[in-house]
Amino acid sequence: MKKVNFRGSSKDDLKSFNEDIIDDIGYQLYLVQSGLEPDDSKPMKSIGVGVKEIRVKDKDGIYRCIYIAKFVEFVYVLHCFQKKTEETPDKDIKLARKRLKEIYQEQKNVRKLQ
Repeated sequence: MKKVNFRGSSKDDLKSFNEDIIDDIGYQLYLVQSGLEPDDSKPMKSIGVGVKEIRVKDKDGIYRCIYIAKFVEFVYVLHCFQKKTEETPDKDIKLARKRLKEIYQEQKNVRKLQ
């Protein structure tokens, strides 16, 4: 089973959600760790190849957890946020891209050391 690696403030952002949302996203991440698909997800090609978002909704709103699971060791959580509009805000896409770029740089540096 892969470990979950939260990037930047994504873990704190997740913890700021209500308990039901935290539990639901946690379970969906468990499915991803186990090599399964979450109940409701979609590819986020605007961020990068292999990036997906977990989609959760309740009476208080719409929540997203953007992740990438294509690496051997980790499921990287790039960003967690509550959506206020139909379209994903540009600032959230830019933040997830920035964190993805950092992961690719780290992976590149690890390969150099091997």
